[in-house]
Amino acid sequence: MSCSIACYLRVSSRTQKTDSQKAEVEQWLIRHGHDLASVQWFEDKESGKTLKRPAFDQLQSAIFAGSIKTVVVWKLDRISRRLKDGINTLANWCERGVRVVSVTQQIDLNGAIGSMLASVMFGLAEIELEYRRERQSAGIKVARERGVYQGRQRGSTKAQPQRARELREHGLTVPEIAKSLGTSEQTVFRYLTSASAPGAK
Repeated sequence: MSCSIACYLRVSSRTQKTDSQKAEVEQWLIRHGHDLASVQWFEDKESGKTLKRPAFDQLQSAIFAGSIKTVVVWKLDRISRRLKDGINTLANWCERGVRVVSVTQQIDLNGAIGSMLASVMFGLAEIELEYRRERQSAGIKVARERGVYQGRQRGSTKAQPQRARELREHGLTVPEIAKSLGTSEQTVFRYLTSASAPGAK
């Protein structure tokens, strides 16, 4: 028996996990009375800047074959980080009668109106991506000017708290550290606070 519901999950690298995305998608499925055993899952650990992803290709093939009638995602930018790619993909799906649901954004796309709304959402996602790049670039520039930039290193996610403390010791402000690490000021405050907690090394 063919599967009519597909859930697509994506993270940008192999060091990241899709657990939180899957948990929220599963909650949505349960709330709407769908049997988890009858749902087909597609998962990629690839950048959203390209559509050339193994699981996404499989999903596309299933849609073109007519076996998928609903695609559920955690957020629309899981499909694509590019405005043009995202709109073209959704337009194609909608023309084939495929319904697209974004559980965290509470968006249910279907038909022409769904495609129009998706174009706005993808536009915002692309703006966010460019803003992150500009912010990270500005932070790197500040760190280089101060002579404390060492480039991206392996295990950077785990090393970020230590790197935040090092940059702080070199006199960088919290906003400057956030830009350098490509993260939020709140996260930097958490790194610095945890370092000063009793028993922290």
